[in-house]
Amino acid sequence: MFIKEAELFKGMSQEFMNELAKIMVEESYEKGTFLFQESDPPNFFYILEEGRVRLSIGGRGHVVQTLTDQGETFGWSSLVERDTYTSSAECVAQSKVIKIEREKLKKVFEKHLDDGVLFFKRLAGVIGQRLINSYNSLLSSQRGEDQPSYG
Repeated sequence: MFIKEAELFKGMSQEFMNELAKIMVEESYEKGTFLFQESDPPNFFYILEEGRVRLSIGGRGHVVQTLTDQGETFGWSSLVERDTYTSSAECVAQSKVIKIEREKLKKVFEKHLDDGVLFFKRLAGVIGQRLINSYNSLLSSQRGEDQPSYG
Protein backbone atom coordinates (compact mmCIF):
# COMPACT_ATOMS: atom_id res chain seq x y z
CA MET A 1 0.00 0.00 0.00
CA PHE A 2 1.59 3.30 -1.13
CA ILE A 3 0.11 5.19 1.82
CA LYS A 4 2.84 3.84 4.11
CA GLU A 5 5.35 5.73 1.96
CA ALA A 6 3.46 9.03 2.19
CA GLU A 7 5.36 11.49 4.40
CA LEU A 8 2.31 12.13 6.56
CA PHE A 9 2.09 8.47 7.58
CA LYS A 10 5.74 7.40 7.86
CA GLY A 11 6.57 5.84 11.19
CA MET A 12 2.98 5.25 12.24
CA SER A 13 2.23 2.08 14.20
CA GLN A 14 1.09 -1.00 12.32
CA GLU A 15 -2.14 -1.04 14.35
CA PHE A 16 -2.90 2.53 13.27
CA MET A 17 -2.15 1.72 9.62
CA ASN A 18 -4.36 -1.39 9.74
CA GLU A 19 -7.30 0.59 11.10
CA LEU A 20 -6.68 3.36 8.59
CA ALA A 21 -6.77 0.83 5.75
CA LYS A 22 -10.22 -0.32 6.90
CA ILE A 23 -11.75 3.16 6.55
CA MET A 24 -10.05 4.31 3.33
CA VAL A 25 -12.05 4.32 0.11
CA GLU A 26 -10.33 4.56 -3.26
CA GLU A 27 -12.28 6.52 -5.89
CA SER A 28 -11.60 7.63 -9.46
CA TYR A 29 -12.83 10.90 -10.94
CA GLU A 30 -12.97 12.39 -14.41
CA LYS A 31 -11.34 15.67 -15.37
CA GLY A 32 -13.56 18.59 -14.36
CA THR A 33 -15.07 16.85 -11.32
CA PHE A 34 -15.19 18.90 -8.13
CA LEU A 35 -14.43 16.77 -5.07
CA PHE A 36 -15.68 19.58 -2.85
CA GLN A 37 -16.51 23.28 -2.98
CA GLU A 38 -15.25 25.98 -0.64
CA SER A 39 -18.61 26.24 1.15
CA ASP A 40 -19.28 22.48 1.53
CA PRO A 41 -19.25 20.80 4.94
CA PRO A 42 -15.81 19.19 5.41
CA ASN A 43 -16.78 15.53 5.64
CA PHE A 44 -13.72 13.91 4.03
CA PHE A 45 -9.93 14.00 4.04
CA TYR A 46 -8.22 13.10 0.74
CA ILE A 47 -4.91 11.64 -0.40
CA LEU A 48 -3.92 11.91 -4.05
CA GLU A 49 -3.02 8.56 -5.55
CA GLU A 50 -2.65 9.69 -9.16
CA GLY A 51 -3.73 12.55 -11.40
CA ARG A 52 -3.93 16.28 -10.71
CA VAL A 53 -6.18 18.22 -8.34
CA ARG A 54 -6.37 22.01 -8.29
CA LEU A 55 -7.15 23.81 -5.04
CA SER A 56 -8.70 27.25 -5.45
CA ILE A 57 -10.30 29.88 -3.24
CA GLY A 58 -12.70 32.75 -3.74
CA GLY A 59 -15.50 33.34 -6.19
CA ARG A 60 -13.11 33.86 -9.09
CA GLY A 61 -11.29 30.63 -8.32
CA HIS A 62 -7.83 31.93 -7.42
CA VAL A 63 -5.57 28.87 -7.75
CA VAL A 64 -3.78 28.17 -4.49
CA GLN A 65 -2.00 25.00 -5.51
CA THR A 66 -2.13 22.15 -7.98
CA LEU A 67 -1.42 18.77 -6.45
CA THR A 68 0.38 16.28 -8.69
CA ASP A 69 2.46 14.05 -6.42
CA GLN A 70 1.31 10.71 -5.09
CA GLY A 71 0.62 10.97 -1.37
CA GLU A 72 -0.22 14.70 -1.31
CA THR A 73 -3.10 15.44 1.05
CA PHE A 74 -5.98 17.88 0.89
CA GLY A 75 -9.31 18.52 2.53
CA TRP A 76 -7.57 19.13 5.86
CA SER A 77 -10.49 21.33 6.97
CA SER A 78 -12.21 18.05 7.80
CA LEU A 79 -9.64 17.42 10.53
CA VAL A 80 -9.55 20.77 12.32
CA GLU A 81 -13.18 21.31 13.31
CA ARG A 82 -14.03 23.81 10.57
CA ASP A 83 -17.63 24.23 9.40
CA THR A 84 -16.68 24.37 5.71
CA TYR A 85 -13.76 23.58 3.43
CA THR A 86 -11.37 26.53 2.99
CA SER A 87 -10.93 25.85 -0.73
CA SER A 88 -12.46 24.02 -3.67
CA ALA A 89 -10.82 20.90 -5.13
CA GLU A 90 -11.21 20.17 -8.84
CA CYS A 91 -9.71 17.28 -10.77
CA VAL A 92 -7.84 18.87 -13.69
CA ALA A 93 -6.97 15.43 -15.06
CA GLN A 94 -8.46 12.01 -14.52
CA SER A 95 -7.54 11.32 -10.90
CA LYS A 96 -7.60 8.59 -8.30
CA VAL A 97 -7.85 9.57 -4.64
CA ILE A 98 -8.17 7.94 -1.29
CA LYS A 99 -11.08 9.37 0.64
CA ILE A 100 -11.40 9.05 4.41
CA GLU A 101 -14.53 10.00 6.31
CA ARG A 102 -13.93 12.64 8.98
CA GLU A 103 -15.75 10.91 11.85
CA LYS A 104 -14.18 7.51 11.20
CA LEU A 105 -10.69 9.02 11.08
CA LYS A 106 -11.38 10.93 14.28
CA LYS A 107 -12.18 7.64 16.05
CA VAL A 108 -8.93 6.07 14.85
CA PHE A 109 -6.98 9.10 16.17
CA GLU A 110 -8.76 8.83 19.53
CA LYS A 111 -7.77 5.19 19.79
CA HIS A 112 -4.13 5.81 18.75
CA LEU A 113 -3.19 9.08 20.44
CA ASP A 114 0.57 8.90 19.79
CA ASP A 115 0.02 8.33 16.07
CA GLY A 116 -2.57 11.11 16.04
CA VAL A 117 -0.14 13.60 17.58
CA LEU A 118 2.54 12.66 15.03
CA PHE A 119 0.03 12.94 12.19
CA PHE A 120 -1.13 16.42 13.22
CA LYS A 121 2.45 17.60 13.73
CA ARG A 122 3.27 16.56 10.17
CA LEU A 123 0.01 18.01 8.87
CA ALA A 124 0.93 21.36 10.44
CA GLY A 125 4.20 21.21 8.51
CA VAL A 126 2.36 20.53 5.24
CA ILE A 127 -0.03 23.43 5.83
CA GLY A 128 2.83 25.73 6.83
CA GLN A 129 4.76 24.86 3.66
CA ARG A 130 1.70 25.55 1.51
CA LEU A 131 1.33 28.96 3.16
CA ILE A 132 4.98 29.74 2.48
CA ASN A 133 4.61 28.62 -1.16
CA SER A 134 1.49 30.77 -1.59
CA TYR A 135 3.18 33.77 -0.01
CA ASN A 136 6.27 33.38 -2.22
CA SER A 137 4.07 33.01 -5.29
CA LEU A 138 2.20 36.19 -4.36
CA LEU A 139 5.46 38.10 -3.85
CA SER A 140 6.82 36.89 -7.18
CA SER A 141 3.71 37.99 -9.05
CA GLN A 142 3.75 41.40 -7.34
CA ARG A 143 7.42 41.93 -8.18
CA GLY A 144 6.65 41.16 -11.80
CA GLU A 145 3.81 43.71 -11.87
CA ASP A 146 5.75 46.37 -10.02
CA GLN A 147 8.78 46.20 -12.33
CA PRO A 148 9.10 49.25 -14.58
CA SER A 149 8.58 48.68 -18.28
CA TYR A 150 11.20 50.05 -20.65
CA GLY A 151 9.45 48.98 -23.87
